[in-house]
Amino acid sequence: MKILLATDGSEYSEEAARAVACMRLTAEDEVMLVHVVSWVPFRYDAESYYESLKEIKREVAPKIIDAAIEALGPLKARLSTAIIDGSPERYIVDTADEADMDLIVMGARGMKGLKSYFIGSVTKSVALHSAKPVLVIKPGFCGGRAKRRFLFAADGSDFSVAAARFLASLPFDGDSEITIINVIWSDFADIPDRFVTEVNDRVKEMLADTRAEEFRESGKILEQARGLLGQRYRSITTASKIGDPSHEILRAAEEAGADMIIVGCRGLKGMASVMGSVSRNVLSHAPCSVLIGKTCSG
Repeated sequence: MKILLATDGSEYSEEAARAVACMRLTAEDEVMLVHVVSWVPFRYDAESYYESLKEIKREVAPKIIDAAIEALGPLKARLSTAIIDGSPERYIVDTADEADMDLIVMGARGMKGLKSYFIGSVTKSVALHSAKPVLVIKPGFCGGRAKRRFLFAADGSDFSVAAARFLASLPFDGDSEITIINVIWSDFADIPDRFVTEVNDRVKEMLADTRAEEFRESGKILEQARGLLGQRYRSITTASKIGDPSHEILRAAEEAGADMIIVGCRGLKGMASVMGSVSRNVLSHAPCSVLIGKTCSG
């Protein structure tokens, strides 16, 4: 496993480092610790001010790397470091691609309090544009719970299958508890429940047949995901839900007390990548850490 750990010296980055330290990494694994010294436009005309700020940031950069190394603690994996000048979101994505990393890990740098659910712009941009899977760590991932709880959202697509296989490859404890859900977006979802009782018997029968078929297909999707994840994790439960996928995934994660939500997502190489609305909503609003699985397409 090759992991790119991005750090900016914040408490959120240190939380991400501790999350990597919680993984069962071996001497065969590799962690690349990256800090990007960012430059932004300034309203000041004085060239001396700009040069002084650049010098200060360069002096601070090694201290940020050292703080992340300390947060990692004892690590069996091989560790390398890099300090890069430029745009953080661009260089994190490009470095992960060029170094052929398997996973990008970042902290969710958001605002404290209720707004802490929302992640920072750099983290979101990397998750949106990276062709590599991105694990966004939110506070509490490395808490005192004996077993971690993961919620895997399966939809039967190639992207979902790739995400399941990737989760099965991650060096987490095999005793972690996995909840697999499939959310059914029914063909009748746009008919309010209060009007269903008013339709005629023919429509009621068609609705019942459609619902039964939807649940059969959902069961197949859940069993497929169970087969992929069962090779790695021993404690697995499954559930079919009906409704808006984003809402149901977030609600199920809250009910399960999930430490991490895993969703599949199509990843296009380069900055032209897009992320689906479900993945985007879950990433933005989840109270826990989120792993965005990616399937690269040229």
